[in-house]
Amino acid sequence: MKRKEKVKDKKIKEKKHMAKEKKSMLLKTGLLVVVAAIVCFLIVPLFKSLNFGLDLQGGFEILYEVSPIDGSKMTKDKLNATYKSMLKRIDTLGVSEPEITLEGNDKIRVKLAGVTNKDEARETLSTVATLTFRDSEDNLLMSSDVLEAGGARLTTDANGRPAVSLAVKDKDTFYKVTNAVKDYENNIIAIWLDYNEMTDSYASEGSMCGTSESNCISSATVSEGFASDVIIQGNFTEEEASNLVDLINSGSLPAKLTEISSKTVGASFGDATLTMTMYAGIAGILAIIILLIGIYNFAGIISAVSILLYTLFVFAAFWLIGGVLTLPGIAALILGIGMAVDANVLTYSRIKEELLKGRSLETAFKNGSKASFGTILDANLTTLLVAIIMFYLGESSVKGFATMLIINIIVTMVTMVFITRILMKMFVKTKYFDNKLNLFIGVHEENINKTDKKPTYNYLGLSKFFAAFSLVVILASVVMFAFKGMNLGIDFQAGSDITLATTEVSEKDLRSDLKELKLDEVSIDITSSETDIRVSDELKEDEINKVESYFLDKYNASVDIGVVSNVVKQDLIKNAIFSIVISLIGIILYITFRFKFSYGISSVICLVHDALMMVASVILLRVEVNSMFIAAVLAIIGYSINNTIVVFDRVRENLRKKDKENLNKEELKDVVNISIKETMARSIYTSLTTLLPVIALLVMGSREILTFNVAMIVGLIAGTYSSLLLAGWLYVFFASKKKNNNKKKKVVKEVSEKTIKGIND
Repeated sequence: MKRKEKVKDKKIKEKKHMAKEKKSMLLKTGLLVVVAAIVCFLIVPLFKSLNFGLDLQGGFEILYEVSPIDGSKMTKDKLNATYKSMLKRIDTLGVSEPEITLEGNDKIRVKLAGVTNKDEARETLSTVATLTFRDSEDNLLMSSDVLEAGGARLTTDANGRPAVSLAVKDKDTFYKVTNAVKDYENNIIAIWLDYNEMTDSYASEGSMCGTSESNCISSATVSEGFASDVIIQGNFTEEEASNLVDLINSGSLPAKLTEISSKTVGASFGDATLTMTMYAGIAGILAIIILLIGIYNFAGIISAVSILLYTLFVFAAFWLIGGVLTLPGIAALILGIGMAVDANVLTYSRIKEELLKGRSLETAFKNGSKASFGTILDANLTTLLVAIIMFYLGESSVKGFATMLIINIIVTMVTMVFITRILMKMFVKTKYFDNKLNLFIGVHEENINKTDKKPTYNYLGLSKFFAAFSLVVILASVVMFAFKGMNLGIDFQAGSDITLATTEVSEKDLRSDLKELKLDEVSIDITSSETDIRVSDELKEDEINKVESYFLDKYNASVDIGVVSNVVKQDLIKNAIFSIVISLIGIILYITFRFKFSYGISSVICLVHDALMMVASVILLRVEVNSMFIAAVLAIIGYSINNTIVVFDRVRENLRKKDKENLNKEELKDVVNISIKETMARSIYTSLTTLLPVIALLVMGSREILTFNVAMIVGLIAGTYSSLLLAGWLYVFFASKKKNNNKKKKVVKEVSEKTIKGIND
């Protein structure tokens, strides 16, 4: 009787315990749902609060080459002075979030999103900064000719406060003017930068001199004539005084601005692009979430919440740094989501391996998280290396792509590694899933502790087939290139790109239009949504206005025009090659440091293979090659090395379990085949989660990133099989060759030690 009661009590306790576990699980699931709902609620308004670039809201972009009129050498200080002068000028255009960046040693790029009057913007930006001295009635007294060029410098007044010193060149004129002003009823001299006769007046702006609200940068009372250097003093901070020095020097510097490229995007183009890309992004994220839940069940739901948090944090980080979101930036974000999921896939794969060995869920979670962290860190650091190189060496659109990619990688480490693990641990601790492993992460109980009696498939045997396939594709592209060349975009050849927001045209009519406009046609491409015309002419400002008016009047369609000169083309090609070479060198050094040289050289050969396959694809498919193609190649270099590191990390781990010093070539192949088998599922899942958003961008996104999407898809496919098959094949080749060389050296050394002259020679 007592025994039955004990059994009964035990069952009651078990039921209570199970009920407690279930309650804990339901509460935490409810919390997860609430977090997901809050994140979804916040993402949209946060996204809308971001600053959008001109490709997403329309606007005007122009690249200037800066050179001093007096023929002197352009220095960094002179370029910075011109840059700061242009910043002040842009304020007068009323653009909320202008972008102005220095490129190289003699170029300034200006992006004005939302600007409608291009002619006013051009005139405001390119007119040489003018410094003038005026009286209180706004009469011109002197120009900057009386000052030494670039002669303003930071100093202190008699009380030790920050002030500005002006070096006077024409002392006679300066004395005559100041001596005359001292006798004025209102003996004031105001110094103006870019004085505007229509809007500027000392009467209304005298009290604002020296502030950002006025073009009057200083005013002073003159009590006597003088010819010495001028000290401008006031309640300046050191930063304000330093800025004033830059402004004055830029005003007195006769810098010449030569327009070498320009681009206009109509508001309708920008709105349509933003809408299409946004829908593509949502579709891509949903596809990833569905795939993860289908593969990992409840753990997939945790990943889905992590993805939402990840997206929110990326937007928040971009908002905090005041970044301007562009089309390449959105492409990097969507690509980054696919890459970020890799951190979860790696961890889940390790946890499943531990569970299949018979470990408890809690132990499997601890071991799996620990085992995957090093691989995740290595993979993200190599991608970060490539992103940093892109940022420093890339031009405008590539730099925007790199900025978002860097943010993605940092947020990945925070969200997809630490936060996901916190959420996972929270549910593991409930004990609810201890006997529900299939529900939690897709592990069937019948597979636990099950010995795989099947021999490991010879994956390396497929390497030669894939290598031959790649060789055929690359050779075919070489033949195509010999006959037709590459379909170079405007970024890689001087000329102008004219885009019409209509397809109600014919090539015959357009050729007639170009003849009438006296433009040399390069190509005409009529797509499903717009018409792209490329001409070899580098259109000037008046020609751009003429072309815009012509097509608007004839076809009632908005027109976007981009212009690129030979200078830009040469710089872009040089930077593209330099970026790729530096990326490859950085990667081989990192992998050699973290692994061994045989791993590093194998990885770089695979990366070169991936890049060549991408080049081959755009040649064969006749896709336009532009600056975003370079971003795609660099992104694949970072992504593909991510995959390769995962495989090599497993090879290294499996080698540690053996006497690696005595492994022959066949034994080395076995280790690599086992490693490929163990990482195969992870590599396929990761490639799918990255491919899905890119395919969504290709199908639903803007034509502006068509090249990027096509190149990325080819690169992802090539990168997957090169990381899994070609990298291992190359590693076996180099590692076994090194062992053979070491054996030969050892034999020679032993013989020389045993040979003694005069005794046994």
